[in-house]
Amino acid sequence: MNFDEIEDQDGIRFSWNAWPSSRIEATKTVVPIACLYTALKEREDFAENPIWYEPVTCKAPCRAILNPYCQIDVRSKMWICPFCLQRNAFPPHYKDISNTNLPAELLPKYTTIEYNLNRTAQIPPIFLYVVDTCLDEEDLKALKDSLIVSLSLLPQYAWVGLITYGTMTQVHELGFGDCPKSYVFRGTKEYNAKQIQDMLGISATTVRPGQPQPTGLSANRFLLPVKDCEFVLTSIIENLQRDPWPVANDKRPQRCTGVAMDVAVGLMESTFPNSGARIMLFAGGPATEGPGMVVSTELKEPIRSHHDIERESAKYYKKAIKFYEGLAKRASTNGHAIDIFAGCLDQVGLLEMKCLVNQTGGFMILSDSFNTTIFKQSFQRVFQKDAQGHLQMGFNATLDVQTTRELKVCGLIGQAVSSNKKSTCVGETEIGIGNTSAWKMCSITPKTTVGIYFEVVNQPTAPLAPGSRGLVQFVTHYQHSSGQYRLRVTTVARNFTDGQSPEVATSFDQETAAVLMSRIAVFKADIDDGPDVLRWLDRMLIRLCQRFADYRKDDPQSFRLSENFSIYPQFMFHLRRSQFLQVFNNSPDETAFYRHVLNRENVDSSLIMIQPTLTSYAFDDTPQPVLLDSVSIKPDVILLLDTFFHILIFHGETIAQWRKAGYQEQEGYENFKALLEAPTVDAQDLLIDRFPIPRYIECDQGGSQARFLLSKLNPSTTHASNSPYGAPQGTAIFTDDVSLLVFMEHLRK
Repeated sequence: MNFDEIEDQDGIRFSWNAWPSSRIEATKTVVPIACLYTALKEREDFAENPIWYEPVTCKAPCRAILNPYCQIDVRSKMWICPFCLQRNAFPPHYKDISNTNLPAELLPKYTTIEYNLNRTAQIPPIFLYVVDTCLDEEDLKALKDSLIVSLSLLPQYAWVGLITYGTMTQVHELGFGDCPKSYVFRGTKEYNAKQIQDMLGISATTVRPGQPQPTGLSANRFLLPVKDCEFVLTSIIENLQRDPWPVANDKRPQRCTGVAMDVAVGLMESTFPNSGARIMLFAGGPATEGPGMVVSTELKEPIRSHHDIERESAKYYKKAIKFYEGLAKRASTNGHAIDIFAGCLDQVGLLEMKCLVNQTGGFMILSDSFNTTIFKQSFQRVFQKDAQGHLQMGFNATLDVQTTRELKVCGLIGQAVSSNKKSTCVGETEIGIGNTSAWKMCSITPKTTVGIYFEVVNQPTAPLAPGSRGLVQFVTHYQHSSGQYRLRVTTVARNFTDGQSPEVATSFDQETAAVLMSRIAVFKADIDDGPDVLRWLDRMLIRLCQRFADYRKDDPQSFRLSENFSIYPQFMFHLRRSQFLQVFNNSPDETAFYRHVLNRENVDSSLIMIQPTLTSYAFDDTPQPVLLDSVSIKPDVILLLDTFFHILIFHGETIAQWRKAGYQEQEGYENFKALLEAPTVDAQDLLIDRFPIPRYIECDQGGSQARFLLSKLNPSTTHASNSPYGAPQGTAIFTDDVSLLVFMEHLRK
């Protein structure tokens, strides 16, 4: 099977698909054995033939789940667990099992299987909106419209609540339609969970799942099923006014985002602990007062930059981070996801708040205002439904990883928190969130992809038998949005091979490896200094090439990489220059956003972020992919650039002049009109299932927006390159970066 087929079946791709059989050989491969795993990858057969029984598990402490790699004995009705080698009896209802009559989980095509467990959640999913009212009229109106539309996108049985904030925080009562009531919290004060409960008149013991609640009691005033409160809630939202507090011209509005989130987390944890829920924050500017503030109300004081953070002169930074990390921990403990939708030209403090989203599996959307398509369409996409009409999101998920004894788990990089499970398969090396073999994700979608890193621990003194396989089992338990609990199990096996054998090298998946390495680099960049991370990437690349390239010593011209390593260096070249590692030109909020998205997407999407795709449209040719290089810019072509975050259509000089002259409207220029339309049509296709919605830019050669394209191209022609063989090709790019050619020459040396 090729990598794509495996990904379609199991939602998984490994950096290496044959594993060195000893610890020493494994360290020589430089890139760790690791995988990108999309646990809930959509498969039609699960929806068409759901499996309505419980999985068969091995004895404690192993607890591995029956899978196609188990040895079975149909006569004695026993199976042997490939993880711990214990013998287990099949349960009585498997008595009719035979070689021709096997249950689904033993068939080779079900290396990934989903069980519908016979338990449902006591409470349907809950959506708590936390809405900033310090917005201008136009923005507030756009946001109110989007919120009202979203009520119709929610399932009627879902529960919903509303908190608004500005100078104060207000919790709105929904169970009382006659006159709107809300509870007000001061924006400058930090409240503990007990104070929030007392002020709202809810005690932690009032709501017990599974018991019918007398309506009008406790949380039912603030959170109600959509079908019971849609009318009241719609009228509250329609009547929301801008924050009435006056704001002087030289001041920012007083915005107590921290208190609002504190109250939201406090309300949820005391009424619905361990339930599937989302707290959705809509922020139109930075927190300027109270706990979690990121900048003062004085406009003359700018919000912190990367430079301020590096110099440690950002005075609210550490305190804010500590405050939001406390909230993130409380939310993730209770299984509540937090989403942040920022609608603001400047920063809102995403960097300080990123842990709220990253530790709970929430969504993060960055837009210039709530009136942009980026916000409106991305927000609607959150509520996408599957063929059965259920929201495409799971709640309260846990992921457990089990390995055979030669392999250990080093950690996970993605949106999760550690479950602190110290099982026997936890390795000593730590990569990402380590020291555990299980993680918790409060929310998970069919696109959520985590990176999981392993190490081989087998000693060369205990060689493995030829043909032995290492196995890994991933078990994801989650609450489906219908309320049903489900268990998705993926079991994969790969061969161990002698370290010197060419099999290891031919099993390398360079695309997956590039993405897995970029996740480590970004994880390091969040903790370490930027230049150190670049040096680490370079060192790893040089070591990989030393090990796997063919070359004669001291002869750079003899350097060759085999086909499945050949584009890995250029991925690293583009990663070094990408916005994930180069913070120049991006605000700290943008950096936090880009890194967040890289950590949740699959191989294909991540590669587009690292090395954007460029397609060229010309008169006499079909559209074709071209090099991400300045030589691709020509006056008579149109380029379509996809960086995942931006989709850009770039008109060469001549094309732009013709278009401005209106040739496309004239008779006889139909093919010019078709050429102008082709990239627009293709761009629409890219937008169909992209999330968040990318920014769409049309620009001309020489225009100011062209900078988005130029910053991504390999500068093979710069203001510094002069060729003895005639004029340089393509457009000169003004940069001091080295080009890919120079980068490769250094690598060869």
